[in-house]
Amino acid sequence: MKNILIASALLLAAPMAAHAACSATDFAIQDFKVAAGSSGMSSKMTMRGQLVNHCAEAAAAQIEIQAKDASGNVIASKKGWPAGTTNIGPGQSVEFDLGRQFHYDPSMQTYAAGIASVRAW
Repeated sequence: MKNILIASALLLAAPMAAHAACSATDFAIQDFKVAAGSSGMSSKMTMRGQLVNHCAEAAAAQIEIQAKDASGNVIASKKGWPAGTTNIGPGQSVEFDLGRQFHYDPSMQTYAAGIASVRAW
């Protein structure tokens, strides 16, 4: 009975161990650019870049983009998974555009993009 409990505990912990193999520092955001344009009465934002996996294993990363005012205060923040529920292979990258999640505000002056979390699907 004791062996069954130990085996069960190992099987439950195995998925958690898979999540710990890669960390936020194993991912990088490259070529992040923000643009706002208007089309008729609406404004469209683009927040494009590439998410690169530098980990030795396939994994996915959630990114967070913050829009800040002239004083550096965060006025809007959104998170997204650029690869969805698909892992990104080692050395591979995916392109993203999270602009559709933001509503243009003229007080937005600077933008920051970072890795919020990492997991293996």
